[in-house]
Amino acid sequence: MARTAPRATRTTTGTARATTTGQASVTLLPAGPDAEALAAATVAVLGEGAQLRDDQARALAALARTDTLLVARSGLGKTAVYDIASRLRPGLAVVVSPTLSLQRDQVASLEGTGREARLLNSTLGDAAQRRTLEEVASGEADVLLLAPEQLGRDAVVEALSKADVGLVVVDEAHCVSEWGHDFRPDYLLLGAAVERLGRPRVLAMTATASQHVREDILGRLGLDGAEVVVGDVDRPNIHLAAQDVGDARRAEEAVLAAVAARPGATIVYAQTRAHVERLVEALRGQGEQAEGYHAGMSARRRDQVQDDFVGGRGDVVVATSAFGMGIDRPDVRLVVHAGPSPSLDAYYQEVGRAGRDGEPAAALLVHRAEDFALGRYLRSSGGPRPATLRSVLHALAEDGPLARRDLAGQAGLAPRTVSAAVGALVQAGAVAEDADGRLRRVEDQRSAAQVLDEVAAQRERRRTTDRTRVELVRAYADTRDCRRRVLLELLGEEHPHPCGACDSCDEGRSTEAGGTGFHVGQTVRHRQFGEGTVQVVEADRITVLFGSHGFTTLALGLLEEDEELLEAA
Repeated sequence: MARTAPRATRTTTGTARATTTGQASVTLLPAGPDAEALAAATVAVLGEGAQLRDDQARALAALARTDTLLVARSGLGKTAVYDIASRLRPGLAVVVSPTLSLQRDQVASLEGTGREARLLNSTLGDAAQRRTLEEVASGEADVLLLAPEQLGRDAVVEALSKADVGLVVVDEAHCVSEWGHDFRPDYLLLGAAVERLGRPRVLAMTATASQHVREDILGRLGLDGAEVVVGDVDRPNIHLAAQDVGDARRAEEAVLAAVAARPGATIVYAQTRAHVERLVEALRGQGEQAEGYHAGMSARRRDQVQDDFVGGRGDVVVATSAFGMGIDRPDVRLVVHAGPSPSLDAYYQEVGRAGRDGEPAAALLVHRAEDFALGRYLRSSGGPRPATLRSVLHALAEDGPLARRDLAGQAGLAPRTVSAAVGALVQAGAVAEDADGRLRRVEDQRSAAQVLDEVAAQRERRRTTDRTRVELVRAYADTRDCRRRVLLELLGEEHPHPCGACDSCDEGRSTEAGGTGFHVGQTVRHRQFGEGTVQVVEADRITVLFGSHGFTTLALGLLEEDEELLEAA
């Protein structure tokens, strides 16, 4: 039933039409065929009589006008948003999805609403990949799910250029910011890939993204003029707590006690594969039927663990951050972090896997001072070596423009190494990708040495931001004020009142915001760090994001002693 669902005819005139979605009346699409197509698509995806939620409706309305970034909490139904959107736009929908397990789950969800969905990933043999691309090019598929690395392959882009792509969806879009710079550099080249596909409409989606991450996503994807739809990311049914422990033994004891005290489905996040295995053994020792999940296991074994957990045949999983994207088990009662995540965005993404049924759930962060040092180490990366960058620049100057596979050969480098180098050079403005996918050296006055200096400067700015992101997790872990307020304000939301559902509120430590002279979102100027924006206000300190210095926590006592240190801009 490829591409038989109702399609929209975009109109630029007509009276806007409103529809009620949950509590809100939201302007959707212009009156006429678009409104009818929207109603039909909504029924096809959500069922007869179902209504769009407010954030879903706002995202679809925005997408009818322009590229859109949707930031909406876990459990909202973001897959339904792009399923509906793909029915409203002619052509193929291409969904960039970060993990194999998430791609598989999304295909099952799409097929459940009658879509012809296809997967293109590294688990397919050459013949299967060619067959998938042929089906996509001939119009036999509605939706294609793939990883960003696939869009770096000329054969894939060539097939997609024949398929009339109408929508590109970047799912879990925080990965563009979290992973693109070091771990998966092909995320940095998605903007160029979209251009090669004829610049279709783009929908980026994520459960959480601070203001800094939102700006990073839009910049890296080249979404100038995009509309940002931000929903209420608060999950008030999840009780938040943090526990500071002195050593590894006490940390393990705290994790074991938390799991034993709260029956029900539980996810424990560990920081390394070895840590996963130690905790699985310890939990089994106290009678828990715990399973581990990490990248060192076979794909078949990981799939089995995930399927058992989602299907209710297993209740305790200890995992690295590789586990969780796309996990839609509604009755997870507890998420324990046996050590901090590298950023608050990542932490809250993982916390959001609890309590999707709306019933009470809990999230506990167990931490030591050493864990934050480890977090800084894990987020630090040297990036491409100068010799690698020089090789790429030289090959492009001598023989360019070149396709990526030819560039790898000319430079004598592995394809993955070339991707990392090209990503860094594109961000530095030294390399560009033409409409035919060939890479070329940008003609400017900079020497190779000057380009390398710019790459190094960008890397240092990134390290500064990454280091301060880790410090924000520490600020969340160490706060004695309302933990939810600190978390949500650091993620860009105002939350002035104590939540009543965190350990600080339980112990009577939380205070009302106000009375400090500062407020969230305020622009200030620091004598040394320059201009910045207030991110969170606590009883004894504020956290400010400075453009050149990253996130910085300032004690209010110090600011009272030196009134000229930080002033309203």
